[in-house]
Amino acid sequence: MQHCVTPVGIMRSCFKEKFAIPRQPHLAPAARGVLELLPPFNTGEAVAGLEQVSHVWLLFLFHQALEDTPRLKVRPPRLGGNKRVGVFATRATHRPNGIGQSVVRLDAVEPGRLLLSGIDLLDGTPVLDIKPYVPYADSVPSAVNPMASAAPAAIEVDWSEQALQQAHDHGKRLSEPLVALIEQCLAQDPRPAYQVPPAERVYGVKFWDVQVRWQYPTPERIRVTEVSPDA
Repeated sequence: MQHCVTPVGIMRSCFKEKFAIPRQPHLAPAARGVLELLPPFNTGEAVAGLEQVSHVWLLFLFHQALEDTPRLKVRPPRLGGNKRVGVFATRATHRPNGIGQSVVRLDAVEPGRLLLSGIDLLDGTPVLDIKPYVPYADSVPSAVNPMASAAPAAIEVDWSEQALQQAHDHGKRLSEPLVALIEQCLAQDPRPAYQVPPAERVYGVKFWDVQVRWQYPTPERIRVTEVSPDA
C-alpha cells in the first residue's frame, strides 16, 4: 500500500549545508529558522491556538537523503561511525521513507509562518506535519536508551581575534546570535568520529549567508579562523 503526502510548509533555516547541523535538536538553542506555511495552511486557521504552546514536534522529509533502496542497518555517529546497528534502533537520516522528527521551540506565530529555535533542519526542508509538544505525554523520565543516554561531550571552541570580530559584525547585520550559533554547532564536533585531521586542514560550512572556517589545533579543540560573506 502506498500513500502520498504533501508538505504543509517549508523550513527557512540558518543551516545551508548538512555538515555541522547538530545531530539532535536543542543542542544549538541559537539555531533559528522560519517555517513558511503553504496553502491552505497559511491563512491562520490551521495554527489558531498554537501561540499558547512553547514547543512543537515537526515531522519532515530528509529531502537530501532520500534513497531508492532501504537500508536495514546503518552506522550511527554516536557509535563512532564504524559499527552497524538496525536502522530502527537509530535516528540516522537514512530512513525507509525519509521521515524525520524534531521537537523545537516555538518562539512566535505570525501570519503564514512560525518562528522557531533550537532547530536541526536544513534550509528548504519540507515539513509534513506540526504537532504541539505535550509535556505529560511526551516526556518519560524513566525512559532508557544506552546508545544515547546523554548528550555528547562538547569540544572546546576558541576564536582568532579577527574571526570573533567578523562574527559579531555579521551577527549584528543579520540580527542573529551568530557567535552563539557557531560555538554551539562546532562544540558538537561535526567531523566524522573516526577522523583525526591534521592541524593545518581547514574545515568550512555556511550558516545563514556567511562562510565559517575552522581548524583543529589539537583533536580536542576547534579554532575558528574566519567568518566571511559567502562568495
